Amino acid sequence: MDTGNSATVGSGAATKIGHGLAKALGIKLNDRIPKEDVTRGESVISVATANTFVEEEPTSAEWIRELVPNGEAFKRYLVEFFPFLKWITRYNSSWFLGDTVAGLTVGAVVVPQSMAYAVLAGLTPEFGLYSSFMGVLIYWFFATSKDITIGPVAVMSTLVGNIIGRVNANRHPPIPPPVIASALAVVCGAIVFFIGLIRCGWIVEFIPLSAISAFMTGSAINIAVGQVPALMGITGFNSREATYKVVINILKHLGRSKLDAAMGLTALAMLYLIRSFCRYMSKRQPAKHKMWFFISTLRTAFVILLYTFISWLVNRNIKTASKAKFKILGKVPRGFKHAGAPVVTKSLISTFTNELPAAVIVLLIEHIAIAKSFGRVNNYTINPSQELIAIGVTNLLGPFLGAYPATGSFSRTAIKSKAGVRTPFAGVITAILVLLAIYALPRVFFFIPSSSLSAVIIHAVGDLITPPDTVYKFWRISPLEVIVFFAGVIVTVFTNIENGIYVTIAASAAMLLFRVAKANGRFLGRVVGHSVVGDHHLGGDSKHGTLGSDGVVNTLDNLDTATSARNIFLPIDHQDGSNPEIDVQSPYPEGFNYPNANNYLDYLSTYIFKQTRRTTLDTYSKLGDRPWNDPGPRRGRTISLDDSRPILRAVILDFSSVNNVDITSVQNLIDVRNQLDRYTSPDTVDWHFACINNRWTKRALASAGFGYPSNTITGRWKPIFSVAEIGGRNSAAAEAERIRKEKELRRPHGQGESHPKSDAITNVSHDPAGTGSDSVEELSKASKPPKLAVVHGLNRPFFHTDLTTALESAISSVEHKQEFEQKGGNGIGEEP
Repeated sequence: MDTGNSATVGSGAATKIGHGLAKALGIKLNDRIPKEDVTRGESVISVATANTFVEEEPTSAEWIRELVPNGEAFKRYLVEFFPFLKWITRYNSSWFLGDTVAGLTVGAVVVPQSMAYAVLAGLTPEFGLYSSFMGVLIYWFFATSKDITIGPVAVMSTLVGNIIGRVNANRHPPIPPPVIASALAVVCGAIVFFIGLIRCGWIVEFIPLSAISAFMTGSAINIAVGQVPALMGITGFNSREATYKVVINILKHLGRSKLDAAMGLTALAMLYLIRSFCRYMSKRQPAKHKMWFFISTLRTAFVILLYTFISWLVNRNIKTASKAKFKILGKVPRGFKHAGAPVVTKSLISTFTNELPAAVIVLLIEHIAIAKSFGRVNNYTINPSQELIAIGVTNLLGPFLGAYPATGSFSRTAIKSKAGVRTPFAGVITAILVLLAIYALPRVFFFIPSSSLSAVIIHAVGDLITPPDTVYKFWRISPLEVIVFFAGVIVTVFTNIENGIYVTIAASAAMLLFRVAKANGRFLGRVVGHSVVGDHHLGGDSKHGTLGSDGVVNTLDNLDTATSARNIFLPIDHQDGSNPEIDVQSPYPEGFNYPNANNYLDYLSTYIFKQTRRTTLDTYSKLGDRPWNDPGPRRGRTISLDDSRPILRAVILDFSSVNNVDITSVQNLIDVRNQLDRYTSPDTVDWHFACINNRWTKRALASAGFGYPSNTITGRWKPIFSVAEIGGRNSAAAEAERIRKEKELRRPHGQGESHPKSDAITNVSHDPAGTGSDSVEELSKASKPPKLAVVHGLNRPFFHTDLTTALESAISSVEHKQEFEQKGGNGIGEEP
């Protein structure tokens, strides 16, 4: 009792102090408080009622408590800092075998690629090996993706080379390139690490897919064109100029090609021939798909070894690289000869401060975009903030062994994923292979032809170019974003990669702000709608009436339609694509785009996984078959098959607040759809959309395959459509008035209950309610059946007018599929 009093006194004192400060500052606290005291029973909420609930307004103290992490949140933060602790204790031999195969496969690719990328960065080849080693060795401690491979990449290497060139453009003596590259790695790593540390990885969501595709495509063209001179042995001009200038100079100096062209062009042709042949054989021999995949993956290592052998045969008697008949890599030091603390000074940082934003953006978007993509493909979710920590730590520690900026590689990540990687520990296997290359193969590296390495770079970046078919799909979804895409590519080609990055991101930000600020709301009108299954009308008493050819519901009693009628709200101008014949009676938007789509869908998938179970519970017969992100129970415990949660059958999305969609948001929907289909395998999930008020949104969703039944419905399915009354005297308002008067006519004089329907028909001519001839006339109008028309097109049955119809349609489709499966699929083509 004393404690309560002291708390009350303390609270009262704080309140008095707060009120005093507010009064002194002129803050009006009582603007929203009613003038009259609530003292008597006539108040809306009676103070004498025991069950009264009064909602308390949140206070500033509550807001602060929500922001400040408590002990449990801090403990969870520390655990999330090292994600490998969640699965390492359940590591097993099956996982190790998969990791070993994937690690060795990636290692065979990363060794020649990393040396080629180091040359692209204006460094000697060994720096690429150092960067690869540190990237794959450190990442697995902080990884939330099993597929990502961190190391040198083409775009970042080109950016580093450009920065080194600009820094040393007017310096005498020049700063050694490794010093600049190491300092750049440390500064970029610190920035990215800080962003991840404060858990602000969500900022990556503001960079749309179109901007990423534009900068990747423009960069790939820039890099490929810049490597043609080295491929052909052409010298005498700067290959790091704007892409269009390099093309012009190549054409001018094409006649000066050297023997390097033979080593480069044939190597490039062989890389493409091997890949094409393996794809062809993989289709011809599906049973040997894995074998052809590994052969295709190892083509880079094979070509480099083959041309290194040819180079050795031609140049085996030389002692220095300058005496070779064509340009070769030259001496590569054994071991970590450049290990040591990186030089990071204020004056050095100031030389590349202007290039920092572009470098940080490349580190962020290339890694996160790849990680998210492969996470959804392989049915797991990454933590963007944790991934930024992984990149940051890699670039902070890497320079101590001589590494330069590194991030996630698209090509090596794809190889690692297809090779069957099981956990992030595969990076350790790759690190061992790179370490062996650093110490055991430097003498072999001496004879690698430089033109063959250029062929490897051109072949690798070719996969980064967005194909025309994908650009066309972008156009179908969001034409405005395609304009941004081409703007980014053109700026990159005619200036440089940095400008292309800034243009695409700035244009995307401007487009987002425009959509938010200029979102067009529409006035919605009311019509009376009904549900129809095939040619049957769903009555309020669950009895089906038939729909006539003239759009009129034919039932035993047309007045029953009133009980099943419901309000539907449509744009008055029919700009959602609804039937313009429907008269909408005159009496609210936010976009589903890249900043909010990922949060919505991550929450959706997390909630689904928590509230539902897999279609097949015993999916993994052995512990080694389980994925790393779902390691299962601890050793010695069995997997419980007693799961009473429901199975996911359908997803219904209310798009009433969505005014537009973009490429990134639709791609996220597609990824989640594929993820949920794997979750519910062998079944698939039906996606229903309600209240879509924009034709462009419908077009975008339909282009992505939404709006239609899943392919697993092999028999007839049961779509439920909404129909509404055509205007005029049968409009919604007139119908409501007729229903009201009809009820009055049915009600016997002096009683509150109406007669049965048979009596109601008999009593019409008697005018029992004393309403006069006007009532008879009104009832005769009411007896006319309403004319109905379908609200939305029949070609998109899973786009619904409202949530009620969406739910009915989802249930109908699910029930029909279950009936069809119970019959063994013998009812194909039959009427359900």
